[in-house]
Amino acid sequence: MSELPLAVSKQWWKDAVVYQIYPISYCDSNGDGFGDLNGITSKLDYIKSLGVDVIWLSPIYKSPLADYGYDISDYLDIDPRYGTLADWDNLLKSVHDRGMKLIMDLVVNHTSDEHEWFVESRSSKDNPKRDWYIWRPPKYDAAGNRQPPNNWRSVFQGSAWKFDETTGEYYLHLFVEQQPDLNWENPAVRDAVWDLMKFWLNRGCDGFRMDVINSISKVAGLPDVPVVDPIEEYQRAQQMYINGPRVHEYLREMHEKVLARHDLMTVGEAPFTYDTDAVAEYVLPKNKELQMVFQFELVYIDAKAEALAPKDWKVPELARILTKWQNLKRDEGFWNAVYIENHDQARSVSRFGDDSDEWRSVSAKMLALLPLAQSGTLYVYQGQELGLRNFPRSWGLEEYKDIASQNYWSKGRIKIRRQRQSGSEDVDMTDVLDALQKKARDHGRVPMQWDSTANAGFTTGTPWMRVNDDYKEWNAATQADDSSSVLNFWKGAIALRKQYNVLTYGDFQLLEPQNEQVLAVRRTLDSTAALVILNFSKNTAEIGIETSGYKWMYGNYETPADDDTRILKLRGYEGMVFISEKQ
Repeated sequence: MSELPLAVSKQWWKDAVVYQIYPISYCDSNGDGFGDLNGITSKLDYIKSLGVDVIWLSPIYKSPLADYGYDISDYLDIDPRYGTLADWDNLLKSVHDRGMKLIMDLVVNHTSDEHEWFVESRSSKDNPKRDWYIWRPPKYDAAGNRQPPNNWRSVFQGSAWKFDETTGEYYLHLFVEQQPDLNWENPAVRDAVWDLMKFWLNRGCDGFRMDVINSISKVAGLPDVPVVDPIEEYQRAQQMYINGPRVHEYLREMHEKVLARHDLMTVGEAPFTYDTDAVAEYVLPKNKELQMVFQFELVYIDAKAEALAPKDWKVPELARILTKWQNLKRDEGFWNAVYIENHDQARSVSRFGDDSDEWRSVSAKMLALLPLAQSGTLYVYQGQELGLRNFPRSWGLEEYKDIASQNYWSKGRIKIRRQRQSGSEDVDMTDVLDALQKKARDHGRVPMQWDSTANAGFTTGTPWMRVNDDYKEWNAATQADDSSSVLNFWKGAIALRKQYNVLTYGDFQLLEPQNEQVLAVRRTLDSTAALVILNFSKNTAEIGIETSGYKWMYGNYETPADDDTRILKLRGYEGMVFISEKQ
C-alpha cells in the first residue's frame, strides 16, 4: 500500500475535536464567583458527550490577572482561584479516564512583572537574571526630557516600554506593562522554558497551545519604526517582532529538546500576519516545529486595522480567505487549525450569523457546518456549541472588564477631546460603544450558561463577570432536552465529521466564488465527495450545483427545500451537507 500524501496522512491530533475552556468563566465549584478546576471536572461528561477528544485550558497558573491569566507569576503552580496541583492531577486523570486528552496554554513571550525571574531582573543591573528580559537605557530629546528607547507602540496602546526607577532603565512589554517580554536571545531563558514544559509533560499534559509564539524573536537593535500615523506618539511595530529573525531557530530547538520526545498536540498562535509563506514555515513537517497554528485572517474579516473597530464583510471575501488557507501547501503537509471563536473573539453568531431571536438558532446551526467545509483540526470554544451571543448594547462600560476594551474606550475619549479642541460640536461615544458591543473580547468571557437557576448555574456566589441576560431561556440544560437545539445540532455535526474522513482530510474546491449569499464547497478524498453549502443571509437564495449522485446527509432544516438536482434553493441561513460515496 502506497504512503498517503502528507496532506491526508492520518494523525490523532488531526482527527481530534478540541474544546477550549476559559476556566475563570466555566464552572465555579466553591461559590467564590470564579470558575475552577473542580468545576471543570464536574462537567467532563457534558464535554465528552459533544464528541470532544481534547480539552485546551486557557492559563490556570498563578497570576495577578492583569491580563486574566496571560500574565504568569509562577509557571509551576496553579492559581489558588482555580485550585491546586492536586486538583489539576485529578482533572487530568478524569479526562484520561474518559478517553480524552488535556493540553495547556504555554505563555512564554512574556511573564508577569510579579514572576520571581522579573523581580530578580529588575533588582539591579548586575543581577544574574538581568538579561532574562529586554532592558534598555532611556533616550533624551533636545530639551533633555527622558524618552523610551524607541517609538514602538504596545499592542494595548501607549509605549511598549516601561521606565523602572530601581535601575533607571526601561523594559520592553509588547502587551500590558505588567507583562515584561522575556529575552529569548539568552540561552538560559530558553532552557528555563524547556524545563517548565517538561514539568507539565512529566505530570501528564498532552500538549500545548502556544500564546503569540510568533513574537518571541525581535529584530536586532530594536530600531525605531517609520512614522505612519503622525497623530500617534508611538507607532505599530509588528514588523520588528512578528516572525522575527530567530523564531524558527528557537522553535526547532524546542522541538528537538522537548516536543519530539513525546506524542503531543501543538498549536501556535500567529497573530498580526496574513503572509501564507511566513505562517507555513511554522507548520510544514520538514521544519520540525509545530503541527498547526491559529491564523487570524478569517476572524478579522469583520475588523478594521483597529481590531475592535467593526466593518462589513462579504461572502466572496470569506470564500477567498478560506480558499487561500485551505489550499496552502497541502502537498507539503500544511495543516490548518479550524476555528471562529475563542477567548479573544466576540461570539460568532453575533458576528457571522444573525443573533436576533428569529434567526439565532438557525444561523448558529449553519455556522456549526462551516468547519465541515474545511480541512484541519476543529476547535470549539465554550458556549459556541450553545449558540451563545454577545451581551446587550444596554450594558454599561463598567461591564467591560478587558484591558483592550478599556483602552479602546480611552482612545475614543482622546479622539473626542481632539475633535472638541478643533471646534467640532456633534461628538459622542456612540460609535465606540457600538463597536464594543459587536467586537469586544468580553463577550466570549461571560460565565457559561448551564441552566436557568441563579447566575445560570455558573456559581452560587457573586460571579466575577455579569451573566448574560438571556440565560433563563438559553442554557445547556434546556438545550440538552431539546432535539432541535443548537447543542444537539453541534453533536450531530461533530459525529458526521468523524464518520466521513473527507470532512477532515478532503481537499477544498470553491464553487461560485462570486456568490454574494452562499458559500459552496466541494470536498473530495479518494472515492468520497462532499458538498457543504451555506447561506449567510436571511434571504432565500438559489445556486446552480449538480447534486445528482449525492445524498443529503445533514442540515439545519429537516429536509432540503426541494429535490431539484441542478438548482438548489436555500432558505434563510440554511446549511446542508451532501455526501457521495462511489463503490
